[in-house]
Amino acid sequence: MPRRFALFVVAAMIGGILAGLVLNRTITDPAQLRQVADGLSIVTDIFLRLIRMIIAPLVFSTLVVGIAHMEDSAAIGRVGLKTLGWFVCASLVSLTIGLVMVHLLQPGTGLHLTTPAATAAAGISAQPLTLKDFVTHVFPTSIVKAMADNEILQIVVFSVFVGTAISAVEGRAPAVMALAEQAAQIMLKVTGYVMLFAPLAIFAALASTVATQGVGVLVGYARFVGGFYLSLALLWSLLIAVCYLAVGRRVWRLVGLMRDPALLAFSTASSEAAYPRILEGLQVFGVSRRLASFVLPLGYSFNLDGSMMYCTFATLFIAQAYHVPMNLGQQVIMLLVLMVTSKGMAGVPRASLVVIAATLSTFHLPEAGLLLVLAVDHLLDMGRSATNVVGNSVAATVIAAWEHELAEGELPEAAVASAASRPGPSAPSTGRPAE
Repeated sequence: MPRRFALFVVAAMIGGILAGLVLNRTITDPAQLRQVADGLSIVTDIFLRLIRMIIAPLVFSTLVVGIAHMEDSAAIGRVGLKTLGWFVCASLVSLTIGLVMVHLLQPGTGLHLTTPAATAAAGISAQPLTLKDFVTHVFPTSIVKAMADNEILQIVVFSVFVGTAISAVEGRAPAVMALAEQAAQIMLKVTGYVMLFAPLAIFAALASTVATQGVGVLVGYARFVGGFYLSLALLWSLLIAVCYLAVGRRVWRLVGLMRDPALLAFSTASSEAAYPRILEGLQVFGVSRRLASFVLPLGYSFNLDGSMMYCTFATLFIAQAYHVPMNLGQQVIMLLVLMVTSKGMAGVPRASLVVIAATLSTFHLPEAGLLLVLAVDHLLDMGRSATNVVGNSVAATVIAAWEHELAEGELPEAAVASAASRPGPSAPSTGRPAE
């Protein structure tokens, strides 16, 4: 199904570009061309409404479950604190690299898009978001109102309180946890259904954009994709350099062992598909099975380096494309918000898109910009997934070195296979591929 979906996305991209070029060349009247583009926008508007429909319940259910489980893991002591500390630092680094690189490369400045009329009529404020406005707006007066208005930050605050309270209740409120987990699974299914409409939305969005903007808009896509992969290469280099400080020249052996899992994640656009191979490779490298089995599941929920970088890179790309200025204070606040919301979206199909959609509405950016990145999202998802593999592998290795649970030499693969056959922790149960 993922491979078939990828083919549909590619076909929709090609079809949308060709249809847009035909319309751009055959319709000479700008008013008539705009009318055709408005007709195509009906499909994209429906898709955006469906995306907004799932944001509130998806954020609440996944974040409550994630925080409740995180608190339980962190309580085991020193290793848990070190692991979560690494994840926080890695998240900040990933988000910051995306923020800096999108400013240096400016991939969206050449698109010259105008704010869609539907979004402009939604009451977007031209005033900058001040710190006072942000702080007072974060705390909800009613969770029902917050969900009705899709106020993502207020939902996050309420979810943090609920998740923390569940972890503090004796027995961890199993009935409530079961309900939250079931709600999360249901919303994952709904998200999957909504994403089935993505190829149609991609076709309509590209056809409309190319028809009105011409072939020049394709250059902006090339700059966006190329710039993001350049940013990923920079993050890979930094992760490998940090790992070198911990394990020395053995880092190149780790790179060799992680090559196949990274290629698997890249080709399937799913880092979860590579989980068994990562676990096996880390044990061959010398990381203890106990530590690897602890760090990796947490990493799959809270250490998606590639996906977090994408959130800042894509959000500011959209802001550049529509010429919406964001001052330094807003960007810092956005980075901190993404630190939280990216953890709540872990394991959700097309998780980054849901996080970006929530961020756009929070910072008054055109929500139609989501379709700009959706058109090439699968291509970028491949790179994000491979980066998540590298980030979690480095995290487990560095923490093992800190805890002196890294063997001097490699284990035979036969011994690792024998140990894997015994009962133990399995792959993280997200139900869907983690980006």
